[in-house]
Amino acid sequence: MRACSLRGRSNTISYGDVVTERVNASQAGGVETDGRRRRSQRSRDQIIAAIMALVEEGETMPSAEAIAARAGVGLRSVFRHFKDMESLFAEMTLRVTKRFESALAPYAATDWRGQVRESMQRRLKIYHELLAFRRAADAFRIRSATVAGYYDNLLIMMRARLQAVVAPAGPRPALWFETLDLMLSTEVYERLRFEQRLDHETASALITAEVERLIA
Repeated sequence: MRACSLRGRSNTISYGDVVTERVNASQAGGVETDGRRRRSQRSRDQIIAAIMALVEEGETMPSAEAIAARAGVGLRSVFRHFKDMESLFAEMTLRVTKRFESALAPYAATDWRGQVRESMQRRLKIYHELLAFRRAADAFRIRSATVAGYYDNLLIMMRARLQAVVAPAGPRPALWFETLDLMLSTEVYERLRFEQRLDHETASALITAEVERLIA
């Protein structure tokens, strides 16, 4: 095939040069697009990190202005990534509930009592680490069907796992499992920490004693 060229007064531009320029321009556009996506994702991550930091510091429902200031972005940027505060709180809740998945990892113990103890220790650790976030989720889930849905799914998942663990225990009194499930719940831990003002160690010791009594 003969080379095709575009002749000007002082130079010759080959067909290959034109194609190369178009490819380079396309690649440059792709790099620019990728750069914008990375910046956008970084901004979104900063906003989520900001709300989580504020909640962890004790602000149950931080304002959009406070979140933007902590994230180092403009207020408009917050609502460019999240259509409203509900969607932002929902994203935070989703990330927090995923932390509970670590409680569902395989157990080292082979007997059901040992697995209940492992489950309890995992839960108490998570409850302690995520206490501030759970408090915020409690405050917001009455307003948000999405947040409430995440919470309900979490309860169903953890309850089903506990039922599977204790299945080898055989027949038990009707309310035995309900009491065990209650004692291992976030609500009991939160009650001990907030309403009864116990520290983590004391609350954990109380729950452990009751669980040990139930599985004896």
